Amino acid sequence: MNIEEVKERAGPREFSPNDDLPREYREAATRMLEFHANSEIMGAYLERPFIRKAPSIDRKLAFSAKVQDEIGHGQMLYRAAESLGVKTREEMLEDLANGDGKFLNCFHYPLQSWADVPMIAFFVDGAAMRRQATLKRSSWEPYAHAMDKICFEEGFHVKHGESIMKELATGSKKEQEMLQDSFDEWWPRIIQFFGPTDDKSTHHDFAADVGLKTMTNDELRNAFLNQYLPKARKYGLEIPDEPRIRENDDGTFEVEEDDLDWDEFFTIAKNDYEPGIGQIEGRGNARAAVEWVRDAIEGDDGPTAGNTAAAAD
Repeated sequence: MNIEEVKERAGPREFSPNDDLPREYREAATRMLEFHANSEIMGAYLERPFIRKAPSIDRKLAFSAKVQDEIGHGQMLYRAAESLGVKTREEMLEDLANGDGKFLNCFHYPLQSWADVPMIAFFVDGAAMRRQATLKRSSWEPYAHAMDKICFEEGFHVKHGESIMKELATGSKKEQEMLQDSFDEWWPRIIQFFGPTDDKSTHHDFAADVGLKTMTNDELRNAFLNQYLPKARKYGLEIPDEPRIRENDDGTFEVEEDDLDWDEFFTIAKNDYEPGIGQIEGRGNARAAVEWVRDAIEGDDGPTAGNTAAAAD
């Protein structure tokens, strides 16, 4: 199958590992899936400390379940990417650990306080839901299939984040001020979550032509604003002046594109942003710390080899 035939056939869940797909499609799909999988893993690492830091046993249990879910999502997506035959799961994990793997901008920033938590668990996960719901119609069937489970679980994550935000928004004056300060800091990052504006995006056109994506970055960003900006106001949050948000006559919202500062975003995209570098190194150190386990399992004298030999006997 050539690329023109792929474009003609492209539709929801159209292609599977049994199809003879051109390299151009497989590389584009692998890039999308690897980025998504890396983001799930790095998001889990960002939130992991709050398993201990959460203020109650119920919150600790919820965070433990959330982190477990996110790691599971990453593994599902690596498998869906691996089925394209371009990179192995091990290669993708190595690239993430050594700083070559890319992941979402929001996961390059540290979470510094409990008031930062709903910025990820509500707003960023809510933004992710906007994008992931469209990926159920991706032309790469293993990707769309993975999204069925992931979207179901992410819905609970958003509710978890909203519960924390409501608790802070209705708490003491200090808690409300902390929440607003956190929102002021995170809001521009959240708006940039969907990636560059359409005129700056380098991969969208091809991904849309072959059915990997169904909406542009700007369309997703505006859909998120229409759903989540009213929710922010509901919890008493004041929307920061920058980036400016335009309210249309029909009650919908759009971001003023000229107000979006992309310099930091593209520094992050190159894995050159300092806090993000620290988190990448942390991921690499964690991977190195358990390398002996992988060696034991995969080595000639490991338990897998021993069990195989015993079975053969």
